Amino acid sequence: MVSADCLILLSDIDGLYTANPHDNPDAEFISRVLEISPAIEAMAGGVSSAMGSGGMQTKIAAAKIAMGAGCHLCIAKGAFQHPLKRIEEGARCTWFVPSSTPVAMRKQWIAGTLKPAGAIAVDEGAVRALMGGKSLLPAGVTRAVGRFDRGDTVSIMGPDGSEVARGISAYSDSDAARIMGRKSGEIEKVLGFRGRDEIVHRDDLVLLKAV
Repeated sequence: MVSADCLILLSDIDGLYTANPHDNPDAEFISRVLEISPAIEAMAGGVSSAMGSGGMQTKIAAAKIAMGAGCHLCIAKGAFQHPLKRIEEGARCTWFVPSSTPVAMRKQWIAGTLKPAGAIAVDEGAVRALMGGKSLLPAGVTRAVGRFDRGDTVSIMGPDGSEVARGISAYSDSDAARIMGRKSGEIEKVLGFRGRDEIVHRDDLVLLKAV
């Protein structure tokens, strides 16, 4: 997941219509979509695009995925010079607007979908920092539990053994164990390479314990 804010699809049509505008002169243009409803999907059923694969149906399917990830999607006409600049300047296009941000959706994904591969135990100071919206730094880590790689989801356990948070680790269990208790500026000296300052960045972390 790249947590993109916006996806732009350039086509030979300038957006979504209530019907195929090539066949129906009364088709109405839709500038903004807040939800992919059955009615919206039905509108795309007959709108084909000579330059695209699958026409409007494929674009609506892409919009559904993007909105589900908290990403805006725009369908605009690409048969002009500088099409992105035209969009910025207000050219006609259809915007699909999600109800959540990419970061919020990513946190929801981390909390509810991913199964932790291991755990990281932290001290009380780290717990307070996490509750205050901070990232997890090596200095607050007391132990790495289980086997996990960089990019795996881990449980973050407080001194009492309860799961305080869950997040995506920037280090493997072995590297986390080597840098735990140290300052971020010492990471390169200990590991031989310069990784992230944080073991778990706040954007990759969701709290499971009430503040």
